[in-house]
Amino acid sequence: MENVHRDAALSKLLASLEKNKAELPSCTDEEFGFLSELLRSKELNALVNVHNKITSNSKDDKFFPVLSNAMDVDIDVLDLLSTRTHVSDDCKELFQLLQKPHIQGLLCAHDSVAQKDYYPRPPEIHAEVDEDEEYVKLVQLVKSDEPLCGAEVEPFVGATIRNCEETGKIIFVRIMLGGAADRSGVIHAGDEICEVNGISVEGKTPSYVLEILKNTKGTISFVIIPADSKSGVRESKVRVRAHFSYTAAEDPFIPCKEAGLDFVKGDVLHIVSQDDSHWWQARREGDRNMRAGLIPSRALQERIIVLQRQMKEQNDETDNIKNDDFDREETPTYEEVAKLYPRPGSYRPIVLVGPPGVGRNELKRRLIATDPEKYRTPIPYTSRPPRLGEVNGKEYFFVTRERITEDIASGKFVEYGEYKGNLYGTNRESVESLVNAGYVCILSPHYQAVKMLRNPQLKPFVIYIKPPKFEILKETRNEARARSTFDEKNSRGFTDEEFHEMIHRGERIEYHYSHHFDETIVNADLSMAFEQLVNAVIRVETEPMWVPASWVQ
Repeated sequence: MENVHRDAALSKLLASLEKNKAELPSCTDEEFGFLSELLRSKELNALVNVHNKITSNSKDDKFFPVLSNAMDVDIDVLDLLSTRTHVSDDCKELFQLLQKPHIQGLLCAHDSVAQKDYYPRPPEIHAEVDEDEEYVKLVQLVKSDEPLCGAEVEPFVGATIRNCEETGKIIFVRIMLGGAADRSGVIHAGDEICEVNGISVEGKTPSYVLEILKNTKGTISFVIIPADSKSGVRESKVRVRAHFSYTAAEDPFIPCKEAGLDFVKGDVLHIVSQDDSHWWQARREGDRNMRAGLIPSRALQERIIVLQRQMKEQNDETDNIKNDDFDREETPTYEEVAKLYPRPGSYRPIVLVGPPGVGRNELKRRLIATDPEKYRTPIPYTSRPPRLGEVNGKEYFFVTRERITEDIASGKFVEYGEYKGNLYGTNRESVESLVNAGYVCILSPHYQAVKMLRNPQLKPFVIYIKPPKFEILKETRNEARARSTFDEKNSRGFTDEEFHEMIHRGERIEYHYSHHFDETIVNADLSMAFEQLVNAVIRVETEPMWVPASWVQ
């Protein structure tokens, strides 16, 4: 026992046993010796230490599972490896190893511990009710330390309870994934509650049930009439990226604020249940809290966003871009995503978007200059005639106006525009040819081109180059003697009005298109912004990224 930490409770029990040995006349020396050795054994002390570690609720305890679905991850990895076993012996060996029974058994055991599946599960007790010829269940749950909620949701059991509109009975209407009711496996949505801790709740309200549970310590007992449907809640594998921020405490419509899940725009959420048309159950991806929380469903949030936009448009009296070319048909809420793993020799295009004058083209130029053999930008098309010294296919592809017009009409251009009577644009094939040739294609298109570029074939990584606050924008551009992009005829610096216009247009771009952005870089200092750009490009090439699910199917 020198190298094993002796459990305090076992030591106390052993001391009490030895102290009261004389008062145990029916206990033989052999029996006493066996029990003493058992309490001293390193095996029992080690098991108790492990049990205490797992079940400890101390805030200072750092023992948390990283994830609760290791077996699902194993299956996903096997799916990925199944197509690569011919690539290398390492892939083949790993593929065989992850299929071994003892490895999969270990992962299943891990998931059971991570999901706290070791809590007591008292057996179901069925009793016949002669009156109505119905069957009831006696279900016992161990009360948890989850936060207290309002009357409609009972967090101690991880379920929503409510009076049935037709019968007035108290029923379970939602089972929270990872909660005590879900772990029990015997409580289902639709089950009717008859008694709680021996107290009849006939004709009572959910608030009455909640009050009973608030005053209960230890085990909670329910007498339940099972619903006709016994189907359990199956945890889905759907992951989504949130395109808005949410705080449950500020939501007046959520059934229970304490049961809500807070998240910020850009978070990846694991949607574990979509059974309710208004309130989904979700966890933040990688969150150590295994209990799911409530978030507004896609349909509910879309209605909220539409109302918010209508109010914003009505109140925005000073908006000078009312009739501009921004898209208004999209209502971004959640986007289903999956992991895209980088492949050697296959690079995702880097797309830089932002308001005119923010510095996208300078960042693009600097990035290409670091390795011109790796980073390329597509050659644009124009309908103007070549100038002296210009070579077709070098500075531009010089084609007729009629051809560009036809190609635009057939959707072959990712962006286009007219300047001084001549058409200019970027052909989709020129982008695809660079990608297929193994180059990193760098683009700085008009913001509307993002919708066309963002497709499963190209899989671009979109970076929003954002202008800083007015004071910083003015100071940094004046110090760098930046030339205005608003005046093509004269070489001069930016005016205050142009700085304000840049910021205003940037806000509009961000408001309407931010759900297409993978990253945002504030171009306050050009050297720092460029460093962030380089780091982002490296991550895209080396790390798995969340992308629209359709891109990896």
